[in-house]
Amino acid sequence: MDLRSLPNGLTPAQRCTERRRMIEEETGSDLSALAITDERTASAEEKNCEQMLGAVPIPVGYAGPLAVHFSDATQADIHLPLATTEGALVASVNRGCKALWMSGGVHVSSEYIGITRSLAFKVNGRESPSENIRSMENEWKQIVEGSSSHLKLLRYDLDERDGYIFLTLACDTDEAMGMNMITIAGQALGEWLQERIPELRFVTVAGNVDSDKKPSVRTHDHGRGYRVTAEADISEEILRTILKSDAQAMLDVAEAKLTIGSSLAGAIGKNLHAANIIAALYLATGQDAAHVVEGSLADTDVSLTGNSLHIRVHLPAVIVGVRGGGTGLPAQEQCRNLLLSPETTLKPVVQLAQSIGAAVLAGELSLLAAQASHTLAKAHRELGR
Repeated sequence: MDLRSLPNGLTPAQRCTERRRMIEEETGSDLSALAITDERTASAEEKNCEQMLGAVPIPVGYAGPLAVHFSDATQADIHLPLATTEGALVASVNRGCKALWMSGGVHVSSEYIGITRSLAFKVNGRESPSENIRSMENEWKQIVEGSSSHLKLLRYDLDERDGYIFLTLACDTDEAMGMNMITIAGQALGEWLQERIPELRFVTVAGNVDSDKKPSVRTHDHGRGYRVTAEADISEEILRTILKSDAQAMLDVAEAKLTIGSSLAGAIGKNLHAANIIAALYLATGQDAAHVVEGSLADTDVSLTGNSLHIRVHLPAVIVGVRGGGTGLPAQEQCRNLLLSPETTLKPVVQLAQSIGAAVLAGELSLLAAQASHTLAKAHRELGR
């Protein structure tokens, strides 16, 4: 099938319709439920999805409000659009939001680590050219930053093993998530270094040390994108009345599940279900959903503080943007506008990262209580079948 040579003058939705018709005729399938209008297609057919034939609707549920104390010392009630097909998830996060709202809210902070990309070079010869790379930093930094007016080099790392050198760039990509931006910069730099250092052969712009869309100890330990921490204290009364549990039972689950169970499994990231909330918010706001992998590296800690339960979640790699990719599509843009609050002074992308951290805490708290009270199976039986 030639799905690219379509009649001139068609709108994006009409091009999708024509492709869908051709595929239906070729395969004998009924794809009518994938139909889409121009208003909902926007630029997706041109910028986001090649050979687009339609769209798959994902239900979006509401959880909140969630009271958040942001790192700029402002407080706001945020509203969570959760795109999911998993019954009971939205109800669970909503319960966590209620408990946290009644407890005075979630305190969040973040650090921007930058987006990373690892270039791989083959070393031709016995002498390592690492020092040459370091000595030329001022020159090649201009190559990196000259590739985009929105990109700044934050730092770099050099690793050597088995005749290869890996140069990992960490860059500030402004309000974009930035993988395309840093990949273009990395390609230009790799070619430039290969021309100037005879001992180097540029092998690939994506050498896996950055662990893009893959779990790794390095990402867990050093971070990628935004490193976010969210924490709160919940009184025994709220544990009993809202979460139907108690502090000791929740501590026992945390020790068994997060500490011992995760250790037995060799888990990178000890949490309850952080990926559930991250995936739902990534899909709703137009993020690259595959970066949920890095989001799943979160660690959740539970302890007693006086008569309250203290819960803290640390997310080493929240990888988000508010420009580029799917963030400008109509429904995703509206979901993002629902989530972001005008009451903070933070940049929208920073607020987005911190809001995701707060939402993850709500989800972790509610599931921990459900497991402690042995109501997880009941909730899925009633809401998720």
